[in-house]
Amino acid sequence: MLVIFKCKAAGDIIMFEENAKPLLDVLGRDVDKGIILAAETAEAIAKLEAEVERMKLVEAEEKARREAEAREKELELQQKREAGLVEDEDKDEIDRQDERRKQQREKERKVEQVSFAARAYPLLEMLRRANKKERDVVWGV
Repeated sequence: MLVIFKCKAAGDIIMFEENAKPLLDVLGRDVDKGIILAAETAEAIAKLEAEVERMKLVEAEEKARREAEAREKELELQQKREAGLVEDEDKDEIDRQDERRKQQREKERKVEQVSFAARAYPLLEMLRRANKKERDVVWGV
């Protein structure tokens, strides 16, 4: 389902429901339909900006954890090879696994998940314009 945010101070914003829901959850709003009154826009901006900053930290920690796990696996495999704990048949399989891991990491680099900040940006801009021009933001109507 699509969620279309409307405001007389800005152009419409169209998002998939699964992308709009986390933003509206931060604001304590229902995804089906709702309104942020002009008087509430400053508070909504503050809430979203605070969540953007929090999520930047969470996303950075998650990325660092994934990278550390990958380095740990590679180091463990390297140590096994150097210690001679891997037989010739196993070496071929391990080489194939290494190649698959490298391809997976490359794929993940190419297809990075869209950050919360990037998802929030259009709605934040709409809220800022709505606040400046004292207009409401509505969706699902």
